[in-house]
Amino acid sequence: MIWCTIFILILYAILIIALALGFTKVDEFKYENLQSKTTFSVIIPFRNEAENLQDLLQSISLLNYPKELVEFIFVDDASSDNSVEIINDFIFCKVERSRDLKPLDCARGDILVLNNVRTSNSPKKDAITTAISIAKNKWILTTDADCILPENWLKTFDDFIQTNNPKMVVAPVNYLAKNRFLEQFQLLDFMSLQGTTIGGFGINFPFMCNGANLGYKKEEFLKLNGFKGNNTIASGDDIFLFEKFLESDKKSVRFLKSEEAFVTTFPVKTWKDLLNQRIRWASKTSRFKDYKVKLIGLLVFLANLIVIFSFFYFDDFLFVFLPITVKLIIDLYLFIPTINFYNHKKTFYKWYLFCSFFYPFFSVFIVFNAVFSKYKWKGRQFKK
Repeated sequence: MIWCTIFILILYAILIIALALGFTKVDEFKYENLQSKTTFSVIIPFRNEAENLQDLLQSISLLNYPKELVEFIFVDDASSDNSVEIINDFIFCKVERSRDLKPLDCARGDILVLNNVRTSNSPKKDAITTAISIAKNKWILTTDADCILPENWLKTFDDFIQTNNPKMVVAPVNYLAKNRFLEQFQLLDFMSLQGTTIGGFGINFPFMCNGANLGYKKEEFLKLNGFKGNNTIASGDDIFLFEKFLESDKKSVRFLKSEEAFVTTFPVKTWKDLLNQRIRWASKTSRFKDYKVKLIGLLVFLANLIVIFSFFYFDDFLFVFLPITVKLIIDLYLFIPTINFYNHKKTFYKWYLFCSFFYPFFSVFIVFNAVFSKYKWKGRQFKK
């Protein structure tokens, strides 16, 4: 058992250090304020997002980009609250305005609201497909209704596209978390995913992305038949399309490492919601085509399982705490550059130790539930 523990931790250390080195190899992009040329259709599926839409809409009103080059397509997936009314009020300027905010234009023709056309087991993929069918611009950007967009979001994408000529752009997603355990735990978990995403690009093995900040050419989406082949899976609108783009032309899939491109989202508010969210995320792993990605997931799972097992298997105090201590140190190699880039240094060190002790138990629980149970998403229940 001791040698098995050592072997798994060595492999885990090699993985994390490789990703950490990869993170530093991805150059930070500074936009050069080129003349805006790229046309964007921003697609935002939503279902019962009334409490979040005001912040998103306000951030849209503050975007620094020519209005004639962008359209926003909101796709309503059978909301039962007043989400649609909030968007329509925004379009026609029936909103309260603060003195320090930029005035909004009235009767905005660059914002559309559609009803989702359901054709598969995946509401979000259907929503994106519905929007793309009427999108008039060359580039598709996707984000979520519970996000806030930075002022130079579109400008940074445009500069990056003009400079690098990609077919798909993966961009960073940040968390705005309060200083309490549930939210800080989610922040550290999410930062590990963001660090892994960037690190994967740095070692020329991209294998993760996030649909809250993702862009791709419309013509390439259509050429690759969109979500065909994985639309029986409820989630994964981002990762399975990402796989298709990688298979088609890996070099044309790039990561936009820029603070100007941060899309900000928020932690969920309850442990129940967190479990459902993470089970939904984990349930996609078995559907990945690349066996190397599955092996990485297995290695991370085993590293967490070893930590738990050591608490019950070993009698010697040293061996009980050695795996978790080693893992804490290894993880810092990737966490430190990640939290520096995402500007979370103030809270990271306060919560890191406590969250890291809890994480292996949480992670293993999620994996077992992702394999054997269903999950809820937006008030609906889905199978794996």
